[in-house]
Amino acid sequence: MFDTLDGGTAPDPNPALRMTVIGTGYLGATHAVCMAAIGHEVVALDVDEAKIAALASGVLPFHEPGLPELLQEQLASGRLRFTTSAQEAAEFGDVHFICVGTPQQPGSYAADLTYVDASVRALAAHLQRPCLVVGKSTVPVGTAARLTAMLHELAPAGEDVHLTWNPEFLREGFAVEDTLRPDRLVFGVQGDGGAQDELTLRAVYAPVIAAGTPVVVTNLSTSELVKVAANSFLATKISFINAMAEVCEVTGSDVKDLAAALSHDTRIGGRFLRPGLGFGGGCLPKDIRAFMARANELGITQAVEFLREVDAINLRRRSRIVSLALEVSDGDLSGARVAVLGAAFKPDSDDIRDSPALDVADALRSTGAHVVVWDPHAVPNAKRAYPQLTYATSTEDALRGADLVLLLTEWEEFCTLDPVRAGELVNRRVMVDGRQALPAEHWAHAGWVYRALGRPAIPHATPSGAPVSQLEGAA
Repeated sequence: MFDTLDGGTAPDPNPALRMTVIGTGYLGATHAVCMAAIGHEVVALDVDEAKIAALASGVLPFHEPGLPELLQEQLASGRLRFTTSAQEAAEFGDVHFICVGTPQQPGSYAADLTYVDASVRALAAHLQRPCLVVGKSTVPVGTAARLTAMLHELAPAGEDVHLTWNPEFLREGFAVEDTLRPDRLVFGVQGDGGAQDELTLRAVYAPVIAAGTPVVVTNLSTSELVKVAANSFLATKISFINAMAEVCEVTGSDVKDLAAALSHDTRIGGRFLRPGLGFGGGCLPKDIRAFMARANELGITQAVEFLREVDAINLRRRSRIVSLALEVSDGDLSGARVAVLGAAFKPDSDDIRDSPALDVADALRSTGAHVVVWDPHAVPNAKRAYPQLTYATSTEDALRGADLVLLLTEWEEFCTLDPVRAGELVNRRVMVDGRQALPAEHWAHAGWVYRALGRPAIPHATPSGAPVSQLEGAA
């Protein structure tokens, strides 16, 4: 058995560790599979018996490209198994990863740490020997120090149980890549055992580090801040360009051209400087709100007050796209068939948490429109959360007879639609592109009224082939 906490000896640079992963949601399942893929022996724990049974049979409960195949490979290798027994996990592992969710509390901006606390308590009760507990969940700064005290109090092994923090930076749709080839690893360590704990974490990620991944070693509180700081910066950048879209709409400017010009500034760069409907999902919205809540608890509200406007700008894009849909429909959508392309908060995912697309679809329904939603993977989840909406069975089914089309999640199959073929299916050729994902002139040339947030209207062709603006001028 590999033990890094008994004598201060540096571990073998490529050991096969015995580790557990607590929580088998998006983060936990991905981490467990990928740790097995790099050679470790892994037991993944969850209290959800149905989820554990599905995973043990090779069925992933969410959509993530490349992960189902990797799951089946690792089950077949014998390096990965699943359990609902905290005692089994505690007795098996020398390194235990906490990968449970930290959702937003109902009626509050603060993070709900119920699952984190419960998982640590359940594990601690069975920790009989020296081991390392590694937090990966996104938590408010100060949580790790509190959990350390909890472990020392509850674990039979007491202070021989060490805690470190190793924040996750997964992007949905790229989770396997981000786990096996991350752009950085952050290790938060503490106290006299910190150097040895760092060596253990380096052993966990030995093949990843050997491939050139940078490692930042810091204290616990800094490691807790890294994820929320990164998400806050990203959210700010997205909301900045969407704020500029609001300015462009008033001044007649084109936000897409503005973003392109800004992207050439090396101090700014073009990544995530894409105007549109804004961000959603289970990370950015709740993380920036939890950051604000924690700052308020610490008495430093003003330091992150700007995030309140970042959040507000993001949410305004949803109401603005509804206004734009009404604008191109002469102010009345009553009885109109509206095709909404997209339900997931982003492509290559079936995650509908805080989905801008579904919020907009439901708002359009409240105007009296008959809204038909289609998404390549997220329809089952959307049906459970928004049963009041109608769902199509394909892109063509959604488009058929539509008076208005909105592209709200930029799946490749939507971005590569043939505007001529799509035009043959709809009742009216009107497209609201909520993601700036379509070649605007191409669609306008095919006779579509094309509108996008922050962009001027583009003259479109008529059956005669002349642009509408030319015909109006001739009249």
